[in-house]
Amino acid sequence: MKACSIYFNKDWSFTFLLFVLMLSGFVSAQEESFEFVVLPDTQTYIEEYPEIYLHQMQWLANNKDRFSFAVHVGDITQNNNGREWDIAKKGFNIIQEKVPYSFALGNHDMGSASGKFADTRNTSLANAYFSVKNFSSLIASFPEGKVDNLLSEFKIGDQKWMILSLEFGPRNKTISWADEMIEKYPGHNFIVVTHAHVFEDNTLHDGEDWWLPEGYGIGEDTGEEAPNNGGQVWEKLIKKYDNISMVFSGHILKSGVGTLISEGENGNKVYQMLANYQKGVKGSENGGNGFLRIIKVDPENKKIEVKTYSPWLNEFENEPEHNFTFENIELK
Repeated sequence: MKACSIYFNKDWSFTFLLFVLMLSGFVSAQEESFEFVVLPDTQTYIEEYPEIYLHQMQWLANNKDRFSFAVHVGDITQNNNGREWDIAKKGFNIIQEKVPYSFALGNHDMGSASGKFADTRNTSLANAYFSVKNFSSLIASFPEGKVDNLLSEFKIGDQKWMILSLEFGPRNKTISWADEMIEKYPGHNFIVVTHAHVFEDNTLHDGEDWWLPEGYGIGEDTGEEAPNNGGQVWEKLIKKYDNISMVFSGHILKSGVGTLISEGENGNKVYQMLANYQKGVKGSENGGNGFLRIIKVDPENKKIEVKTYSPWLNEFENEPEHNFTFENIELK
């Protein structure tokens, strides 16, 4: 009996060891860290320095195995005309089939004519140059078949992520659509990308300011077409869901950077970041010198690391407002 018992324990030990290894692999996959890129407003590059923008995109393509995806916060173009959208498309063509991407449309990406910024909700040029078929990870769009608002899915290990890219001054009906999408995928972690959300003083984009969506022509729209500023988007959408972890935006000048951590209704923290380096931002050179954000999500160590890097200069910005880490994060 004793010999038999020893034989059984050895067999059981091997089985247990195999189980532990399998479980470790599962946990490792669950907690796999990953990186993605946030492209701030590229409007000045598209208008004046296309070589910097194209260099950014080539760098992204060259690092396709490093980054899980890329997102653009809007104001892709400066004047919303065919010449500029042609340059924009050339850049995204460089990363097509290499790095999955999504973008939000800014106030400079819509309007009745070149140089008319958000006087109307006209996004016909953006939709002429880009199709929903360009977005390899796309799950849904709104209005259906248009690129104005996009929902994309990314799976990293056992983690499930959604990118919700929303138009400048999301309309009431857009927020209703976003509500439906978030409720449809309660087990996913959500990142919201929208053009205007946080001010440079680390507060929500609301109150009284000429940069608000309601200060443009689209601000005259009412009912389901009425636009919402950052504070309204927070109240109507973001604060309600415990699976929204990050919000990225651009649009604002002055310092061009801001960071806000807010607590949602369920006690969760939402990490909201402004990054904009375009012409008009204090200290900006060559429309921003190609600076972009590299975000590393490290679930195992409960960290989100943010770095600001220029492929054009091959330099990092090391000041605290450009290089920082969120600790003790909680993800779904």
